[in-house]
Amino acid sequence: MQKKEELLENFKTAITSTVKSISNQEDIEVVFGSKNTNTDKITINLPELEKNSLDINFLKVRAFADSEALKARHSDKNILMSYEPKGNISKKLYSISEKIRYEKLGSEEFKGIKSNIDKYYQEKINNIDLKQSENKMVEAFENYLRVNILNLKNNREVDKEFKPFKKDFDFKLKNKFKILSESIDNQSKFNSLIANLISEMNIDEDIENPKNDKVDDNKDNKENKSKENEKSSKESKQENQEMSIDAGVPDIDNLSEDSNNKEETVEVEDSSMKTDYKRKREKNFGDQKYKVYTEEFDEIVKAEDLENEDELNRLRQNLDQQLLQLKNFISKLANRLQRKLLAKQNRSWEFDLEEGTLDTSKLTRIIIDPFNSLSFKKEKDVEFKDTIVTILIDNSGSMRGKPISVAAICADILSRTLEKCLVKVEILGFTTKHWKGGMSREKWMNNEKPNFPGRLNDLRHIVYKSADTPWRQAKKNIGLMLKEGLLKENIDGEALRWAYKKMSSRKEERKILMVISDGAPVDDSTLSSNSSDFLETNLKNVVKWIEKNSQIELLAIGIGHDVTRYYSKALKIADVQDLGDAMINQLTELFSETKNKKTIH
Repeated sequence: MQKKEELLENFKTAITSTVKSISNQEDIEVVFGSKNTNTDKITINLPELEKNSLDINFLKVRAFADSEALKARHSDKNILMSYEPKGNISKKLYSISEKIRYEKLGSEEFKGIKSNIDKYYQEKINNIDLKQSENKMVEAFENYLRVNILNLKNNREVDKEFKPFKKDFDFKLKNKFKILSESIDNQSKFNSLIANLISEMNIDEDIENPKNDKVDDNKDNKENKSKENEKSSKESKQENQEMSIDAGVPDIDNLSEDSNNKEETVEVEDSSMKTDYKRKREKNFGDQKYKVYTEEFDEIVKAEDLENEDELNRLRQNLDQQLLQLKNFISKLANRLQRKLLAKQNRSWEFDLEEGTLDTSKLTRIIIDPFNSLSFKKEKDVEFKDTIVTILIDNSGSMRGKPISVAAICADILSRTLEKCLVKVEILGFTTKHWKGGMSREKWMNNEKPNFPGRLNDLRHIVYKSADTPWRQAKKNIGLMLKEGLLKENIDGEALRWAYKKMSSRKEERKILMVISDGAPVDDSTLSSNSSDFLETNLKNVVKWIEKNSQIELLAIGIGHDVTRYYSKALKIADVQDLGDAMINQLTELFSETKNKKTIH
């Protein structure tokens, strides 16, 4: 018996040393069983090893220890959470995918690890009664990834049981394994791809939570009343929350509150707002080689037309919660930005007034005639340089999670702050209607797939806030950026053309276009049928043309990525707090009186 105990202790010591070595974390704590520890160290819980038990599955413990060590070595929790989908089943599939990703990395580094994990999983899957399994789809998904990513081999019975799922997975996932394999060592890219794939699978959450359709009328009435009360409570809470957030953005004494608190809806006629629009392509954007297969299915749409009001309010509430955490920062930023911008505002005065500020140039007149009433002046309310700022936001799948939250917060802060400086602001977004092409690609395929067809996806350009709409009326639309499923592909060059055309039709003297993006344009359907640099070259050419041949001033903000290879004036941020001095300096530089105007070539 003593020999058995000694064997177990040696095994535990060996496992602990192995975990620390694989994870590259000497301070990591290995606990056998579910014991609570009062330490700040990273803890790995392994199955309990009973001293008196003769049935210890050493393979299970070794495989579990290897997997957890690889998790500590290769998996960043913050990145994982930023792309996590909603829904119980989706979360399970997402977690399994990440587990297989870091196990793949470990298998390539350590052959012993691959052997342990493969043997354990093989034993596990062979001993499961698949016919009686409650999570058969989840198990089929894990098996499918292990076969295709970890090169696991199934027996005939497992293949037979998972065959119906395999057909569906092949249809949706098989052509993605190349790009997934290439992204194994890039967790952010891999997690983003997997989250998008799971979203495309349209998993039915009602499988887990079936609803009872047979409900009596009394219960329905009670539920309706409850919902009404809940809705009323939410509206009250949201109103209080708005007041709290707005308190963080200071008002300027000489600004009219009426302009910011208008209740009347401003109707703006814009021919480009039609869903089935036909755009006349400009031929002088510096890229004669760029082609579009069809514009028949493209759309420009208002944000409020994409979701119902309840969903927009929910998403806005989500954004407000994030803003509340940054209340102090927003207040300081707004103060500093307003002070600097308003200091540069041209001041003009009305003279010879009966009331106002005493005109010091008229002191002589007052001394001679103290009863002369025309000795006062008053500052005129003039628009700041007659300026419009357009914020164009990348709504692609790679922006999912933290990047799109940062972009939405940036747009919200800038919109409110600039509006208080009497600068008009519009907020635009760009994405596609589908993954991997939509109706455009189908039309191309039906026409026998001609070579080099050009862009093969359906564009979706979104207007979150028009320039003439006050922030208060459009603020709920900004929250739509947090909507899962909205973010798909990004074709930056055409989005930039669209924003340019909208701005060109405006009468403002000063026009500033600010692009918020996380990198290069990507559309799988287009790039698979054209040259690999097709979209990137177009973006460079459009940017170059606007910068050289237009009075529109172009500024780009890269979230987590350097975008200076596309834009001559650009800055990089990783978080909202990184805005601070960098953004203030950039904006005040653009608004500077001494800035040389560009000439049109």
